[in-house]
Amino acid sequence: MNLPNKLTIVRMIMIIPFVVFMLVPIGGAGVAKWIALALFVIASLTDLLDGKIARKYNLVTTFGKFMDPLADKLLVCSALICLVEMGKIPSWIVIIIISREFIISGFRLVASDNGVVIAASYWGKFKTTFQMVMIILMIADIQALSLVTAIVMWIALILTVISLADYLVKNKDCLADQK
Repeated sequence: MNLPNKLTIVRMIMIIPFVVFMLVPIGGAGVAKWIALALFVIASLTDLLDGKIARKYNLVTTFGKFMDPLADKLLVCSALICLVEMGKIPSWIVIIIISREFIISGFRLVASDNGVVIAASYWGKFKTTFQMVMIILMIADIQALSLVTAIVMWIALILTVISLADYLVKNKDCLADQK
C-alpha cells in the first residue's frame, strides 16, 4: 500500500476521535471543540497531501480513486451530522449535501459495473474544499466571522448542487446503457 492510500486510511480512522470530541465535552466543551477542530483540520490536510503525492509520484491507484472521495464524504458527513446535533447548521442543508454524496456514490458504482472509474472532478474538489472550510468555521464558532461562515455555507451548498449536475452531465453515458 502506497503513502497516499495510507493517508486516506488514516483520514478515515481520524473520524472516530473527531466525532467523540465533537459530541462529548471531554475536558470541557471548549477544550473538546478545539481538539475536534485540530483533528478535522489535520484530516482535511491529509486529503490535500495524499492527492498531491499521488499525482507527483504517479501513485494514483484504483483504490485511491474510490477510497479518497469516500474518506472525504465520511469526514464531511460525520462533521455535518455533528453540527446538526449541535444546532449549528440547518438539517435541510445537510440533507442536500449528503443526498448528493449518495447519488454520486451510486453513480460511481454503476459506472464501475461498466468498467469505468470516475475520479473526482474540479467542481467536486471545490465543493469539498468549501465544505471543509465551512465546517472549520462552524466548529471554531467565532462570532466575528458569523457572516463569513454563512456566506461560505451558501457557497458550499451551491457548489454541491453544481458538482452534482457536472457529474451527471459529464457521465450520463454510463447510465444510458443501463436497462
